Amino acid sequence: MDSRYFLNPDVLFLARDLLGKYVFTLVDGQLAGGLITETEAYRGTTDRASHAYGGRRTRRNEMMYAQGGVAYIFVCYGMHHMLNFVTNERDVPDAVLIRGILPTHGTELMLRRTGKTRCTPALTDGPGKVCKALGITMAHNGIALDSDTLWVEDRGVAVPDGEVETTPRIGVAYAGEDALLPWRFVLRRGFRD
Repeated sequence: MDSRYFLNPDVLFLARDLLGKYVFTLVDGQLAGGLITETEAYRGTTDRASHAYGGRRTRRNEMMYAQGGVAYIFVCYGMHHMLNFVTNERDVPDAVLIRGILPTHGTELMLRRTGKTRCTPALTDGPGKVCKALGITMAHNGIALDSDTLWVEDRGVAVPDGEVETTPRIGVAYAGEDALLPWRFVLRRGFRD
C-alpha cells in the first residue's frame, strides 16, 4: 500500500478502514501474514489512553511522533510485543494498534512461532499473539509499512459497516472517560468464516 495512506489525519477512519486489509512480514526469509480483523485507534496528545497523551515524549514512544507509515512497537508487561501503525503527519502522534488477524499465509510458521498445534482463531486474537505469530520484535520499531520486511496490502476486501463491531478499547481503564470511547473495531465472526 502507498505510504501516503497512513498520512490521513483521521485515525478513527484508518482504524476502521484497516479491517479487511492484509499485513505481512518476511522475517529470516519466511513469509507470514493475514487479514486484519481487530484494531484500536489512539489519538495522540488528547487521548488519555495514548502513550503520547499531553505531549509526552520518551525514548519508548518517540516513534509515535514520526510521519505516518511506520511501525511503532512497544513491549507490554515486559513480554508481549505490540504492533502499531503510526498515522498522520510528523509530530502528530496518532497510531492504530493491530489487535487481531486471520492467518492466511505461513500458518505452519505461525504455529511453530507460537508453539501451537492447530490454526484456530485464538492463534492471533490478541496484539501480543499477532506479533509472536508474525515474528515482530523491537527490531521492527520504526520500519516502514511498505518495506520488504513488513507491509500492508489492500486486496479489495470490502467490509460493510454491518460486519464491524465497535467497542471501548481493552486494558485502558486508567484513561478515565477516554477508556469508554468506542475506538476498538472488530470484524464480526461470521464475516471471517
